[in-house]
Amino acid sequence: MTAVFLTHLHSDHVIGIPDLWLTGWVGGPAGNRPGPFEVFGPTGTSEMMTNLENAFQADIRFRLAEGVQRRGLPVVAKDIKAGVIYEKNGVKVTAFEVDHVTAKPAFGYRIDYGGRSVVFSGDTRQSDNLIEASKGVDVLVHEVAWAPPDLFAKSEPARNVIGLHTTPRDAGTVFSKAKPRLAVFSHLLLFSTDPKISPPTAADVLQEARKTYPGPLEVGEDLLTISIADEIAVSRSAVPAR
Repeated sequence: MTAVFLTHLHSDHVIGIPDLWLTGWVGGPAGNRPGPFEVFGPTGTSEMMTNLENAFQADIRFRLAEGVQRRGLPVVAKDIKAGVIYEKNGVKVTAFEVDHVTAKPAFGYRIDYGGRSVVFSGDTRQSDNLIEASKGVDVLVHEVAWAPPDLFAKSEPARNVIGLHTTPRDAGTVFSKAKPRLAVFSHLLLFSTDPKISPPTAADVLQEARKTYPGPLEVGEDLLTISIADEIAVSRSAVPAR
């Protein structure tokens, strides 16, 4: 991994960066990075990465003393604004602002390559910028948050969290306006606080979304693979038994 694009700086979206950065440098399953680790993100990204480098100075000294080459260690972090932020080897990445309420700015990303296109919403409420950036794309990957109506009515925490995100019905409205070839839900936040009531499922989210969107729609899961060509193929791989 040589480049990372951050949508926003909430901890659940950045906590894995040290592992990605340092394991990709030292080796292991991520291999040995051939050059600097590039990180693009909203205001605060450069500061965060500088402090991470400071935090891991002891480990870095140990690895260098053990003979690990410096080549894949350097970090190039950039605080971005909306617009084209990356063009390399035919890949173009365009950032656009979305509405994650208190996390400002927050970005979604559109990736174009070889005549194909994918949009990732990042965390957001229903966003006109997102709709505009997504019109006619091959795949639109969108976050979603939902609680059963009775829980939503009585739970202030559920209302507060869902207010930062997009409900299935609102996401369906986004899909209907953007008209991607395939829509995909990711980052599912499903609320349940009553142990006597079965927690909501992906099927419940799909049922809600179908009230505003009749088109092709999948729910993301670990090891889901989407192949984009004249036809879009979706495959699911079972997690190997341990």
